[in-house]
Amino acid sequence: MLYAQILLNGLVLGGLYACISVGFSLVWGVLNVINVLHGSFVVLGSYIAYFAYVHLGIHPFVSVIIAGALLFALGYVVQLGLINRVVGAPVLTTLVLTFGLDLLLNNGMLLAFSADYRSVQLGNPLGSKVIAGLVFPLDRLMAMLLAGVLTGLLYLLLVRSKIGHAIVAVRMDREAAALMGVDVKTIYAITFGIGALMAGAAGSLLSLVFPISPLASSEYLSIAFIVCVLGGLGSIAGAIVGGLALGLIQSFGALFIGPEHGLTIAFVLLILLLIFKPTGIMGRRGYE
Repeated sequence: MLYAQILLNGLVLGGLYACISVGFSLVWGVLNVINVLHGSFVVLGSYIAYFAYVHLGIHPFVSVIIAGALLFALGYVVQLGLINRVVGAPVLTTLVLTFGLDLLLNNGMLLAFSADYRSVQLGNPLGSKVIAGLVFPLDRLMAMLLAGVLTGLLYLLLVRSKIGHAIVAVRMDREAAALMGVDVKTIYAITFGIGALMAGAAGSLLSLVFPISPLASSEYLSIAFIVCVLGGLGSIAGAIVGGLALGLIQSFGALFIGPEHGLTIAFVLLILLLIFKPTGIMGRRGYE
């Protein structure tokens, strides 16, 4: 029963990890931009959910919409106004730019909210339910299910909508897409906005699980990076598989080695994967 409980906890955690990472993977796969801002976007989404609940009484499950919309607008403006100016430059240039923007946003949150950890304390939590000896944390389980719904909606957007087809076309061949009439700069901005939307939505859901502080942004960025490499760059399915795999690895690693070494285990796995299978579990050659 112990292993079954750890398996359940790992799957719940992995579902949230997948939601954190899918936007990061999309931006990296389409724009070839390693978005160092992503972790701060997640934290900002958590703060939006926190203040929406504390001051307006809006449940974090509902504030997913608010956080997603605000982060989409922020990501769209940042990409269109700043990153698009250097998007064709070497990866190091965009990496340095997003790193600088992350410093501005993260330090802005430190000034505005301080480094103190906060958490959303629900007035009427769903609690937990015991089924066949397994404890199901209902709030976390619902957060994971919503994360799965968001990831599924993103997949449908990419495969069923005109914007999604344009994003896929730009990812496959930017020059050919431009010749076919696709406004590449606008698609880049929309893609970056969607990545920020997913980060903000994930942050809103994570506000129910983890303490909120600007100091957590680097950990969320590390998780997104590891999941993308683990699952395969540019693949939504890869982000899901990578997130679930990382959640399970951390959960079982916490049992055998200790919870304080969870991220260390993930980085060791990352190094081994880069050595033996750099394309990831579901990735394909061709993404850079």
